[in-house]
Amino acid sequence: MKCQICGQETFLPFQCPYCGDQFCTNHHLPENHECPKIDLARLSKKENTMIFREPSSFEYKVNYGKSGQSKSRIYFSFKELKHLALGSLLVIGVGLSMGYYAFGISGQGIMFMVGLAIVLTTSFFIHEIAHKITAQKRGFWAEFRLTLWGSMLTAVFMVLPVTFKIISPGAVMISGPAKRYDIGKISIAGPLTNIALSCIFLGLIIIPNPYYWIFAIGAFFNSYIALFNLIPFGILDGFKIFYWSKKIWIISFAISIALMVISYSFI
Repeated sequence: MKCQICGQETFLPFQCPYCGDQFCTNHHLPENHECPKIDLARLSKKENTMIFREPSSFEYKVNYGKSGQSKSRIYFSFKELKHLALGSLLVIGVGLSMGYYAFGISGQGIMFMVGLAIVLTTSFFIHEIAHKITAQKRGFWAEFRLTLWGSMLTAVFMVLPVTFKIISPGAVMISGPAKRYDIGKISIAGPLTNIALSCIFLGLIIIPNPYYWIFAIGAFFNSYIALFNLIPFGILDGFKIFYWSKKIWIISFAISIALMVISYSFI
């Protein structure tokens, strides 16, 4: 998500509790973004400032004057729904493109195109919604947002005449005072859903059916999403999971590799 002041893409934006906008680290304080409710912020700043630090690359600073988000409420803002709709269109386009370049336009080809679009779109957004629900259940602000480069990359692969595609129109942005285990549990939620979906699609492959190839792609695609996101590097889920629990990371990474190898053998 972009900072409302400088426009910088921010993976973990800070939400001002006074004006409600999202900002980067440099502009998250009310006095740094010319908050229209600066007087209220100054009044409560001394008793309402919280800083959480651990000896790592993570540092979360939150200034707040009201209670956090309810842990029992799952909500979708109108802005988020618009981003989800646009992201869905991009992923649907990638699925149709993959089916077109693999089978062409025919009676069966159209069926495969539609099937792939449904499988890819469902798999991608179940991953993102899993992050969102886990974060909101733990009391954090969490909403899906399109990213400029991710959307452009997805759109490019939608029109490229190749069957291998990259899908990354956006991600769930999270904000709030967090600890290591909070971020770890939120991060593992996405890959776990893809591991589960990969297993389900593998089970459907065993049953004789005319949609064998779609289910095989669904199993491979979900194992690939899980494996890629578990890479312990940069802003990927794997880095945060590895930092939280190396044991859980090793187990989930190994399962993803096994599922990817097995599902690839069916393609």
